[in-house]
Amino acid sequence: MTAGETLVETARIHGRGDIRVATEPAATPGTGEVLLRVTAVGLCGSDLHWYEEASIGDARLSRPLVLGHEFAGVIADGPRAGERVAADPAADCGHCAPCLEGRNNLCLAMRFAGHGSTDGALRSLMAWPERLLVPIPDSIGNDEAAVLEPLGVALHALDLAPIAPGARVGVYGCGPIGLLLVQLARLAGASAVVATDRLGHRVAAARSMGATDAFEVDADAGPEVSAARLLAREQAVDVAFEMSGSDEALADAIAAVRPGGRVVIVGIPAGDRTAFEAAAARRKELALLLCRRMVASDLPHAVEVVAAGAVQLSPLISHRYAIGSAPEAFATLAQRRGLKVIVNP
Repeated sequence: MTAGETLVETARIHGRGDIRVATEPAATPGTGEVLLRVTAVGLCGSDLHWYEEASIGDARLSRPLVLGHEFAGVIADGPRAGERVAADPAADCGHCAPCLEGRNNLCLAMRFAGHGSTDGALRSLMAWPERLLVPIPDSIGNDEAAVLEPLGVALHALDLAPIAPGARVGVYGCGPIGLLLVQLARLAGASAVVATDRLGHRVAAARSMGATDAFEVDADAGPEVSAARLLAREQAVDVAFEMSGSDEALADAIAAVRPGGRVVIVGIPAGDRTAFEAAAARRKELALLLCRRMVASDLPHAVEVVAAGAVQLSPLISHRYAIGSAPEAFATLAQRRGLKVIVNP
């Protein structure tokens, strides 16, 4: 440490279940970057994979990593100093083929906050590209602003399988992104939204957010008595979103969707493996689509939707922790007791 160096509280994951908070020197902004004073960070299913498995997909923890990709803050330097913003965590290169096609979420040289060699937002001050910081109005609170990124993911999932007015929609897994999709489906004009989850409090939240049919799934009951599948025998859905990362939820989605329908897979499975009964999907000639994060236009769209009052974020926030209590925040996330856990650096 040098004289006058700014120190910040930082939470890093060192291994499975091992979150440590320490004081570290603040990052120095690079070209095109500004300092961001982080006000809120949302913890999500991706963070849970890192916490429980020290990995996600094919990425493995190779060094102590600062997690946190759902974040908001106040710009601390430069011409925009004092501006409240929500952050896009995906720093794309802008030059590869997917970027030039407008699919920057598939960038071949992506830097993503809280992933690989790129530290995330669980620290009180960080450097981030200014172009990825989207202004937010005063009507959106700091904690709610951290939930704009998952709303962007939900918007991208919806773009993969647009909902026609009057359509029936299934949401299988009612974590925060699933609950946002329930709201977006009703906003898009869905006549019915079927929602399922293993946890009763999430099912109740789905009902309160607009689901017309919501069921608590018993994972040990067997497929023939799944409430979602029993309902599907009478009323199939046009579009199904698998949100939990579990094979059981995907099986429900495939069983529930009509012949020729679409299934969008958003959930990330433990162990990086997903399996399903091929015959059930083949006989219906289903389109299986996989969703990766969001595209650049989704975060500004999310700000617009919330500012207009069309989607509610506050009911999703169930727990708040100071950064010094980051280990407790992750323990709460792992216990799956609430909905969205927020850390305030």
